[in-house]
Amino acid sequence: MSEFKLDFLDTETAFADKSDSELKEKYRLFRMLNSPLLNAIGTRSAKFALSLGLPVEGLIKSTIFEQFCGGETIEECEPAVQKLGAARIGAILDYSVEGKATEKDFDATKNEIIKTIDRAKNDPLVPFAVFKVTGVAPLGTLERMSAKRKLDGKSQAKCERIHSRVHEICEYAFRRGQPVFIDAEESWIQDAIDRLATEMMEKYNIEHPIVYNTIQLYRKDRLQFLRESRRQAYANGYILGAKLVRGAYMEKERGRAAQMGYESPIHEDKASTDEDYDLALDYCLKHLDEVAFVAGTHNEKSAHRLASRMHSLGIARDHPYINFSQLYGMSDNLSYVLAKNGYNVSKYVPYGPVGDAIPYLIRRAQENTSVTGQMSRELDLISKELKRRKLA
Repeated sequence: MSEFKLDFLDTETAFADKSDSELKEKYRLFRMLNSPLLNAIGTRSAKFALSLGLPVEGLIKSTIFEQFCGGETIEECEPAVQKLGAARIGAILDYSVEGKATEKDFDATKNEIIKTIDRAKNDPLVPFAVFKVTGVAPLGTLERMSAKRKLDGKSQAKCERIHSRVHEICEYAFRRGQPVFIDAEESWIQDAIDRLATEMMEKYNIEHPIVYNTIQLYRKDRLQFLRESRRQAYANGYILGAKLVRGAYMEKERGRAAQMGYESPIHEDKASTDEDYDLALDYCLKHLDEVAFVAGTHNEKSAHRLASRMHSLGIARDHPYINFSQLYGMSDNLSYVLAKNGYNVSKYVPYGPVGDAIPYLIRRAQENTSVTGQMSRELDLISKELKRRKLA
């Protein structure tokens, strides 16, 4: 067997499609994100300015929005789709409008998600679609469904509309042969999301993986949930679609648990999360004939470990049931190096009106500073490339 090599320090590959000016701008922005003080000032200022109706959207669009989003519409994302595609990286168009509350808004979001499925259809540059259930459902109803509380007539009607929207999206994806991710969310609404995702997989994953549920491995119970999900899929004759992530709501989860006096569902330390994540990857590899999975990770060790395990097991780098995924604007050293070496790689490309995408962008900034060393790592890689180009 040939020697396995994968160099995530290859910044020439990671930033090959960045001009000198784009690289310098990326460095300036990530330097700000790497400072907790500047980050806090920036996010608070953005919230305050928007609450006063000040015209700051243009500034936001030309800085952090441009770094982490593809555009305001599907059409505006096209340059990002083509640029990623030229490097053999797929684009996942993620309509990132949050915080809506009316049935009219939920229907509009459902219709937009269906448009992303249409855009993805038959185009290898857009391998997956994605949606959040909270984009098409009220939080309160999802919370009551997850707690298995008795629903009154009004809540039952909302529950049926939620089911109808999720079913319409997944059926549409199935009819077009287009895989779709259902993103994971907060633990107190996740049970309802899991049940919806499982029902959709039972319907549509009989021959091919169409619907993927997302499993957050920073939760103490999710490795067991993955195992149970695989056994249930096997028993009922469908393919399990699983997107494996560490998790995005750690501080919110711990804060709510402390406030309400229950045990936090989140692992106590990063090492435990990392261990469960890698065990989940191993489990999916072991059951590859029954599980199609996506390694959604910015962690170099996990990405390298999975690629190395594939090599040692003789699994093709482009196996259709194994995909890697990162966020647009982040961890280009993983995405571009993996793609150059023949692995299936895609990037989440969020889009939506700047004002509506602000909650996503603020969370992105805050999460990035809370991930130990992530921004420093990004800065180090950009600095290395600037020096290689003799720009620093």
